[in-house]
Amino acid sequence: MPKGYTGKILQVNLTTGDIHEETVPDHVYETYLAGMGLGAYQLYRQIPAGADPLGPENVLGFVAGLLTGTGSLFTGRWMLVGKSPLTGGWGDANCGGMLAPAIKHCGYDGIFFSGASEKPIYLLVGNGKATLHDAADLWGRDAVETEEILTRRHHQKKLPRVACIGPAGENRSLISGVCTDRGRIAARSGLGAVMGAKNLKAVVLTGTRRIKAHDRETVHALSRRCSRWATLEIPFFSGRIMRWLGTLMRVMPTQTAMDGMLFKMMLSKWGTSAMNQMSVEMGDAPIKNWKGSNRDFDPRRSLTVNPDLFRACEVVKYHCYACPIGCGGICRTQGPYAETHKPEYETVLALGGLCLNADRDSIFQLNEILNRAGMDSISAGGTVAFAIECFEKGLITKADTGGLDLAWGDAAAIRSLIEMMIRREGIGDILADGTKQAARRIGRDAHHYAIQAGGQELPMHDGRLDPGYALHYAVEASPGKHTVGSQLYYEMYRLWKKIEALPKPDAVYSKNSKFVADELKAVCSAACSKYINVINGSGACLFGAFLGADRCPLFDWLNAATGWDKSPEDYLAMGAAFQTLKQAFNIKHGIAPGRNRPSQRSLGLPVLCEGANKNRRVDLDNLIRDYWRQFGWDADTGHPPEETLRTLAREASAHSRGNE
Repeated sequence: MPKGYTGKILQVNLTTGDIHEETVPDHVYETYLAGMGLGAYQLYRQIPAGADPLGPENVLGFVAGLLTGTGSLFTGRWMLVGKSPLTGGWGDANCGGMLAPAIKHCGYDGIFFSGASEKPIYLLVGNGKATLHDAADLWGRDAVETEEILTRRHHQKKLPRVACIGPAGENRSLISGVCTDRGRIAARSGLGAVMGAKNLKAVVLTGTRRIKAHDRETVHALSRRCSRWATLEIPFFSGRIMRWLGTLMRVMPTQTAMDGMLFKMMLSKWGTSAMNQMSVEMGDAPIKNWKGSNRDFDPRRSLTVNPDLFRACEVVKYHCYACPIGCGGICRTQGPYAETHKPEYETVLALGGLCLNADRDSIFQLNEILNRAGMDSISAGGTVAFAIECFEKGLITKADTGGLDLAWGDAAAIRSLIEMMIRREGIGDILADGTKQAARRIGRDAHHYAIQAGGQELPMHDGRLDPGYALHYAVEASPGKHTVGSQLYYEMYRLWKKIEALPKPDAVYSKNSKFVADELKAVCSAACSKYINVINGSGACLFGAFLGADRCPLFDWLNAATGWDKSPEDYLAMGAAFQTLKQAFNIKHGIAPGRNRPSQRSLGLPVLCEGANKNRRVDLDNLIRDYWRQFGWDADTGHPPEETLRTLAREASAHSRGNE
């Protein structure tokens, strides 16, 4: 009977060339779902403790969600998993586009690579058949060129789907990712470097197998109901008003709980760039390497990132697989690249306000350069801001930069530095592995200016505005990620609509109350972590989840697709098990749970003396302790119970013996 998932994965040993299918027991899906949960299950068992992330023992997995292809909406995300060379622990990256269903059309829920090839190769997968091919002619090409060549080479009845690395991954930059759909990138955790270290240039998927569901009629009925919310449109104000809305939110002593329908309408009109200027004004966007404020990127400067200016360049909108919103867009601007993806909010602010860059056209060009190279724009922007501050403090000089004068807001210098990072040329070789590694190499006081958590650069959401971000940057197994939870996310998830035991936020509350560490916030933060695990196990999009659990029926879709009869509480319990497994992965690999604290500056140490987040400080220690208690882990160490760790270790050992 169909269950939504295929029940199979493909194992590829790049050292020996062995390729074989492996059946995954039903109980694994009923414990961790598919997608990232299946990835965590496999990697915990397959990767030995102490494995070099860039060595052959590391395993890189491409996984699709359980709901992908079943007729549910918003479920077209694919995920990349492996041991992160950037943080040394659990690594994952998430991307939309069209690759996720292509994995399942080949007959698999995931494809896992171990070992390392002696020469560049790529994997071609069809309907249950997989072969390795020489990629010498592709090595050195950017991600868009590589995809175009492989698409032409393997295009038959159906357009193949390609995931590949660019020069950054080939050069093993620890802030590189994996690209698809002409420059969309699974960017975080440095997993592009893992693919480069394995000499794996690309994965090409040509399968045509049908994806089945237990009760597709019910899935479709649920999707029709959800679509009414997802496609609801109300005339929306101009981008200029967004700046004033952000200003109003900054000056008000109280704030209202956010309904995700408002954010959905912004997405429909502008995409994620809707938040650009608004976030600067309200204090959500970090400025000038996290030491500045909205006053440093004042309305005259931030007007250059107004969402209307980005929308004006859009020539066509696009939708990811199974998405009714369509927040993506292809744009035309001035410069050598005629077309590029519309830059996301994170990219705009990382290359804009974080570096005080007010040149909109440069952001478009940098976005395309980074996409083609396969380098994470968040980490790239954070690393450039770090380098500018180090130059400002005299820790690096023109002698180090090859004569390049690094200054805040200098778009030409920012571009030159990023191109050096991609090529690992000169100072770029030091910076290509992110701020933590660069600070170690530069020495002296450089670590004070490296704004990261566990080695990963922080995204463009400031915990001094919403302490929930700061908490999740610290406690997640893959640290420094904004796509997990915050106090704002809990409001938009509306989980209390499905689970009565979870608290409903007050409609209006004091801003100061956000900074009080208490059990209520721990309950909400833990619920965010559990729910995002269900989202990632399903292959769902965060933006769809923001509609609210009552409007985006993730739990009901899962039951209809699988034939299960699980409650929302059951699914959050699965999310908790997944969270414990990732925590155990880090402990197995020597990452102490308390080690991934964000840099002091990002927590308000010292506090800002002006601007939106003036005098704000995050009480992270108490937030972390209360959060760990919610999972039944030790409040002082973050360790799950010893019996849990022993059970996982025994299962991993049995798996290893079974594969000898």
